[in-house]
Amino acid sequence: MAVQTVASSTDSVNLGPAAALSCRECGHRVPLGPVFACEECFGPLEIAYDFSGYDAEELRKRIEAGPANIWRYAPLLPVPADVADKPNLNPGWTKLVRADNLARELGVTGGLYVKDDSGNPTHSFKDRVVAQALEAARAFGFTTLSCSSTGNLAGAVGAAAARAGFRSCVFIPHDLEQGKIVMAAIYGGDLVGIEGNYDDVNRFCSELIGDPAGEGWGFVNVNLRPYYAEGSKTLAYEIAEQLGWRLPDQIVVPIASGSQLTKIDKGLQELIKLGLVEDRPYKIFGAQAEGCSPVSVAFKAGTDVVRPQKPDTIAKSLAIGNPADGPYVLDIARRTGGAVEDVTDAEIVDAIKLLARTEGIFAETAGGVTVGVTRKLIENGVLDPAKTTVVLNTGDGLKTLDAVAGTGVTATIRPNLDSFREAGLG
Repeated sequence: MAVQTVASSTDSVNLGPAAALSCRECGHRVPLGPVFACEECFGPLEIAYDFSGYDAEELRKRIEAGPANIWRYAPLLPVPADVADKPNLNPGWTKLVRADNLARELGVTGGLYVKDDSGNPTHSFKDRVVAQALEAARAFGFTTLSCSSTGNLAGAVGAAAARAGFRSCVFIPHDLEQGKIVMAAIYGGDLVGIEGNYDDVNRFCSELIGDPAGEGWGFVNVNLRPYYAEGSKTLAYEIAEQLGWRLPDQIVVPIASGSQLTKIDKGLQELIKLGLVEDRPYKIFGAQAEGCSPVSVAFKAGTDVVRPQKPDTIAKSLAIGNPADGPYVLDIARRTGGAVEDVTDAEIVDAIKLLARTEGIFAETAGGVTVGVTRKLIENGVLDPAKTTVVLNTGDGLKTLDAVAGTGVTATIRPNLDSFREAGLG
């Protein structure tokens, strides 16, 4: 089990309704702390809550009266009650766009929505999870915020640390898209490239935690992972609230580690248990790039074993060849009646252009994956076009310009009307 000594005792930590850490495999519980693996079976730990005493109607009113960011859901998150008063980037409450133009292109009649998380402070959903991890880092007395990242997380950590007055040092594969490198470096923290892929970077960070050089460091997606992962639940909360406190029939989620998909399911289940939404069936679909599709391969093969792959795709934010939550994604897809599918790099680029052309949303490659998979699932008769469907776009296309580098001007003309007409534009 990985544990770090920190400046303050965890005995008096106040993280709102968070009551303990519970093993997802064996159910063993331990006190809140910077721990991510079960000491009994080495399974992953996650937050266990005490939601007793909540009245659904009062809770709904409290949420609706809250700030227009993720802290409106503070009563359901591992954060102190005064979280909104602390220096934080305050992400969340991003647009749920009714995508009628895209729906016509895809033949969707039941209502199609894009949850566009490119509107977050550093233009990706990673701001949500980092905001959660930052509060845990404060509680446990860490002084440096760190992570292993495929790009978006590095920028989110750098920005959040700068805002909160923390030092940051983040680790990335050496060959990331230049736009993501710049966005991670601009916040003034240390940015370290590792020769290898994301899985190599992640292994290095796990080693650093146990070394004296990592003392006092909060790795948001390693020793703070149970808290960090809870940020993804807020996507589920927002989607349901923005639909009028109603669950979508179908939701398409990109898969990197798989944590986002599993936590969205957890968030939807919590809403049901708390009585905030009607208990009704929903399906969750996972989306991967063909060049890094270990979960999709396992789903199609009908197996529970997710075999690691060496990533080779333009969707680098999803390029995790050994996804930690892969088996849990399979469980959720099968339990809800969903599926896991993948698309080629060419299909990703085409889907990016389709979303931009129909809805004015410029998605990064992960958004191209979800839109491309949505189209493929409809064509294959797997996703029901008559049902309400939500597709996630988790980042801004300006971060992955290389993917659509061939896009350019329609024509170059002389500054006169004859030239304009000769180009066939009049």
